[in-house]
Amino acid sequence: MAVREARLRSEDGPLEDIDPKDSCLIPRNIMAEPDYIEDDNPELIRPQKLINPVKTSRNHQDLHRELLMNQKRGLAPQNKPELQKVMEKRRRDQVIKQKEEEAQKKKSDLEIELLKRQQKLEQLELEKQKLQEEQENAPEFVKVKGNLRRTGQEVAQAQES
Repeated sequence: MAVREARLRSEDGPLEDIDPKDSCLIPRNIMAEPDYIEDDNPELIRPQKLINPVKTSRNHQDLHRELLMNQKRGLAPQNKPELQKVMEKRRRDQVIKQKEEEAQKKKSDLEIELLKRQQKLEQLELEKQKLQEEQENAPEFVKVKGNLRRTGQEVAQAQES
């Protein structure tokens, strides 16, 4: 009896050494076969597998197809904790910021001068826009008064020359 148990317990040992009398010890199909399968009675309704509405939905099929394609490409979704994702994003942003700062430090004198001029031009444009908006919002009599002053100045300049 001890020899037989040792043979059954060992995973590597062959099952052929067991006596045919002990066939109840050999694991076989655990599920019982239904008896209606053997009968070819046309009156019996054969069971069919139920349709899963989730798997038949178009969205599920598209998602499954996309996941399979991504897995083949090696782009499978990563199961990282949210904290780790946030920390990695911060590190990436910090590296990008450092690279931008280094690029600004490496700018030549000409580039710095051009940037200053560009900023001055933008400021002048903003001031012009503000003046135009103020003039458009001003009452009519202020506009007429400004026109009279300009024409008066133009006449004075014409007389001097």
